[in-house]
Amino acid sequence: MKQSLLIKNVLHEGKTTNILIEGNRFKNLHADEQTEATTTIDASGMAILPPFYNTHTHAAMSLLRGYADDMALEEWLTNHIWPFEARLAVEELYLGMRLAILEMIKSGTVFFNDMYFGIDESVRVVKEMGIRASIGATVLGNHPRAIGEDRYHIIREWVDPTNGRICLTPAPHAVYTVEEKSLRSSAELARETHTCWHIHLSETRTEVENCVKAHGMTPVRYLNSLGVLGPNVIAAHVVHVDDEEIKILKDNGVTIAHNPCSNMKLASGVFPYRKMMDAGIKITLGTDGNSSNNNLDMRESMKIAALLAKVSTGDPAILPAQEILNWATVNGAQAFGIDAGVIAEGKLADALLVNMDNERMVPCHNIVSNWVYSADSSCIDTVICDGKIIMQGHHVDGEEEIIAEIKNKYPER
Repeated sequence: MKQSLLIKNVLHEGKTTNILIEGNRFKNLHADEQTEATTTIDASGMAILPPFYNTHTHAAMSLLRGYADDMALEEWLTNHIWPFEARLAVEELYLGMRLAILEMIKSGTVFFNDMYFGIDESVRVVKEMGIRASIGATVLGNHPRAIGEDRYHIIREWVDPTNGRICLTPAPHAVYTVEEKSLRSSAELARETHTCWHIHLSETRTEVENCVKAHGMTPVRYLNSLGVLGPNVIAAHVVHVDDEEIKILKDNGVTIAHNPCSNMKLASGVFPYRKMMDAGIKITLGTDGNSSNNNLDMRESMKIAALLAKVSTGDPAILPAQEILNWATVNGAQAFGIDAGVIAEGKLADALLVNMDNERMVPCHNIVSNWVYSADSSCIDTVICDGKIIMQGHHVDGEEEIIAEIKNKYPER
């Protein structure tokens, strides 16, 4: 029998049903109770919801959680983060990635778009732990761990060992850390290999001001002048932009990875919600890294994004629960060509089973509102990615070992 999973007695769109997953796709959302499957889950008291797709993070920075807080981005990066990263050993990158993915799974994320170091270690952990990822080959000035053009063959020759869960992408850090030649060549590589091109963009006023001094134009205009913008671009942050720049992004089909928590923590500024939404820009959601958030909980980022939109515009109706849920789920999946993000027949079988008896889900006048505004990760019982169970009973196989390894490496102070 082909690998299959039958989820019995689960709440879906207000009705209790049986859902059959065959291989790695949803086969039948209204299966008969007697349907045979290689694995069966009794999901009584649970609802099935789409999982999260984190479109901007630096996963192994989980090792820097709480390391350098309460300071401006430029000081934080230059004087604290980059020196720490330069000292990281390969085995530490592996441990950091394991911790990050454990945290993501336990908070309902099945995909992340990474910009960090240690490609081999990242691929190894993603493969072992069963989720999806876009692993960025980070281009970053003179950083000792970043890749240069001499190593672009890594992406050109890439063969996914998971049959569809992992891709490699060029990830130039930002306009202020990557020279023009590398911006152009990495963008050309992304087009050549049909992958995304992932970059920080217009995150702070200082970035914008320095770009104007260096190039006579703002970051968005500068990238546009280089011809690197296009529908494969994932631009993280995009806080400080004017109307013309928003039009440039829209006309080029750029996708924005909005990171509300790090924007607030680093006081980078407030995302221009209304202008972006009115322009019809493609918007997704990210957590950023653990050193600037300080967690990888997409559900928390989802709630904060919605609340920040409301308070910054003075409009309580802007960015309603269903729309922000879309940013965190299906929009993120679509941005990376992943045929998932919704619970529907024929789609890739990524899903969460949420405990409807959890105190944060009771009473349930509207499940989407509860999920966005009330819940937390304790509500998640089961995580399914690519048709396989990767967490059940809110427990991930091997999680105790991962925690012990990190605590042994970095004792409590």
